[in-house]
Amino acid sequence: MKWMMTIPPGADCIQGLRWSYMQIFNVSVVSGPSRGQLALVGSGFRYSAEAEKPGADRFTLLISGKNRHDSGTSTLEVEVNPP
Repeated sequence: MKWMMTIPPGADCIQGLRWSYMQIFNVSVVSGPSRGQLALVGSGFRYSAEAEKPGADRFTLLISGKNRHDSGTSTLEVEVNPP
Protein backbone atom coordinates (compact mmCIF):
# COMPACT_ATOMS: atom_id res chain seq x y z
CA MET A 1 0.00 0.00 0.00
CA LYS A 2 1.22 3.53 -0.72
CA TRP A 3 0.39 6.67 1.24
CA MET A 4 1.30 10.25 0.44
CA MET A 5 1.58 13.00 3.08
CA THR A 6 2.23 16.70 2.76
CA ILE A 7 4.06 18.28 5.68
CA PRO A 8 5.95 21.59 5.91
CA PRO A 9 9.65 21.64 6.92
CA GLY A 10 10.04 21.63 10.70
CA ALA A 11 6.54 20.20 11.35
CA ASP A 12 5.54 16.75 12.54
CA CYS A 13 2.63 14.37 12.10
CA ILE A 14 1.27 11.55 14.26
CA GLN A 15 -0.64 8.93 12.25
CA GLY A 16 -2.48 5.84 13.49
CA LEU A 17 -2.56 2.69 11.39
CA ARG A 18 -5.62 0.95 12.86
CA TRP A 19 -9.19 1.05 11.53
CA SER A 20 -12.41 -0.20 13.10
CA TYR A 21 -12.13 -4.00 12.68
CA MET A 22 -8.34 -4.24 12.71
CA GLN A 23 -5.97 -5.47 15.38
CA ILE A 24 -2.31 -4.58 14.97
CA PHE A 25 0.18 -6.98 16.52
CA ASN A 26 3.45 -5.44 15.31
CA VAL A 27 4.78 -2.45 13.37
CA SER A 28 8.41 -2.37 12.25
CA VAL A 29 10.54 -0.10 10.08
CA VAL A 30 11.74 -1.70 6.84
CA SER A 31 13.53 1.43 5.63
CA GLY A 32 13.71 4.72 7.47
CA PRO A 33 13.50 8.27 6.14
CA SER A 34 16.62 10.05 4.88
CA ARG A 35 15.57 13.64 5.66
CA GLY A 36 13.23 13.42 8.64
CA GLN A 37 12.88 11.47 11.86
CA LEU A 38 10.53 8.53 12.38
CA ALA A 39 9.33 7.04 15.68
CA LEU A 40 6.91 4.16 16.14
CA VAL A 41 4.15 5.10 18.59
CA GLY A 42 1.89 2.20 19.61
CA SER A 43 0.07 1.09 16.47
CA GLY A 44 1.09 4.22 14.58
CA PHE A 45 4.03 6.49 13.85
CA ARG A 46 5.30 10.02 14.30
CA TYR A 47 7.20 11.64 11.44
CA SER A 48 9.10 14.90 11.98
CA ALA A 49 10.25 16.78 8.88
CA GLU A 50 13.68 18.38 9.09
CA ALA A 51 13.60 22.17 8.93
CA GLU A 52 17.17 22.36 7.57
CA LYS A 53 16.70 19.85 4.74
CA PRO A 54 13.38 20.59 3.01
CA GLY A 55 12.40 18.20 0.26
CA ALA A 56 10.67 14.92 -0.44
CA ASP A 57 11.25 11.93 1.81
CA ARG A 58 10.02 8.35 2.09
CA PHE A 59 9.97 5.40 4.46
CA THR A 60 8.52 1.88 4.57
CA LEU A 61 6.75 0.07 7.42
CA LEU A 62 5.81 -3.59 7.85
CA ILE A 63 2.52 -4.12 9.72
CA SER A 64 1.23 -7.46 10.99
CA GLY A 65 -2.19 -8.00 12.46
CA LYS A 66 -5.72 -9.22 11.93
CA ASN A 67 -8.69 -7.77 10.03
CA ARG A 68 -11.80 -9.35 11.53
CA HIS A 69 -10.75 -13.04 11.40
CA ASP A 70 -7.98 -12.94 8.78
CA SER A 71 -4.36 -12.56 9.90
CA GLY A 72 -1.74 -11.09 7.60
CA THR A 73 1.00 -8.57 6.93
CA SER A 74 1.09 -5.40 4.87
CA THR A 75 3.89 -3.23 3.61
CA LEU A 76 3.17 0.49 3.81
CA GLU A 77 5.27 2.83 1.66
CA VAL A 78 4.91 6.45 2.82
CA GLU A 79 5.94 9.34 0.57
CA VAL A 80 6.35 12.70 2.30
CA ASN A 81 6.28 15.92 0.28
CA PRO A 82 6.63 19.57 1.31
CA PRO A 83 3.67 21.86 0.48
